[in-house]
Amino acid sequence: MIRTLDQMIERVLALERKHRIAVAWAQDKNTINAINKAVAAGFAEAILIGNPKEIISTCKSAGVDSKLFSILESDNEVDASAEAVRLTRTGSTHIVMKGLVGTDIFLKAVMDKETGLMLPEAVLSYVGALEIPAYHKLLFITDPAVIPFPDLNQKISMVRYAIEMASRFGINNPKIALISATEKVSPHFQNTIDYSIMCKMAEQGEIQNCVMDGPLDLFLACDKKSVEIKGVKTPVNGEADILLFPSLESCNPFYKGLMLFAQGELAGLIRGTEKPVIVMSRSESEKSKYYCIALSCLMA
Repeated sequence: MIRTLDQMIERVLALERKHRIAVAWAQDKNTINAINKAVAAGFAEAILIGNPKEIISTCKSAGVDSKLFSILESDNEVDASAEAVRLTRTGSTHIVMKGLVGTDIFLKAVMDKETGLMLPEAVLSYVGALEIPAYHKLLFITDPAVIPFPDLNQKISMVRYAIEMASRFGINNPKIALISATEKVSPHFQNTIDYSIMCKMAEQGEIQNCVMDGPLDLFLACDKKSVEIKGVKTPVNGEADILLFPSLESCNPFYKGLMLFAQGELAGLIRGTEKPVIVMSRSESEKSKYYCIALSCLMA
């Protein structure tokens, strides 16, 4: 079982496979440093798409040899995103990555019905593996980036994506906490009703290979002492592997707060696509972007 993001890197290196990555609007220092690190480690190659002069200048300022990469010229963010997606869809590259481009522009290219990377009838969502010094193992979260207010069917897809990702980390029967502000089902909170349906589905085998409970608050999900204090019986028992949040507005601040104030690191990936899609905030650290690259290679 992989318990840290560095152990994930070790697993990727042990696979001894090299993946080509197309980076859209690549003139971003943190992205270039992360790509350079992956190339140097031996598990990636890269095509950088954008303004060649700016890319070369950024490489120079970062102390990176631009000759390590292929560089393709593009006039703007929209064209760069479309070209990165095209290269990945046609097999010239294996992974597509967002550089210094707005998420909405990038995902529009990914989701294009004729030229994008969406699987037929799939739900586009985001799953991340979060490493927090205060927690004894990796914590998978969904969805901090794509679906504002997921409905029941979207939540089911989100859970299945998280289970699939956890299995690549050697977690074969993850404990899933369906997060709310309370542990009680209430008609005033639609999410809690959805959660009760999902738990029934897990009991009946419609959602497989997991232990699921909810609604649960964060204390019951991730703190065994809180479970004892509250006296709530839950199979998750403060040992959650996966947290499903009721909205992007709750999940996104959760992980960003942990990264900003608690030295957390995230490796995340878009799910529901034919090929891995790396979407990170433009302000994410070089280290987190490197972890995302490694995760994409693990899931490719």
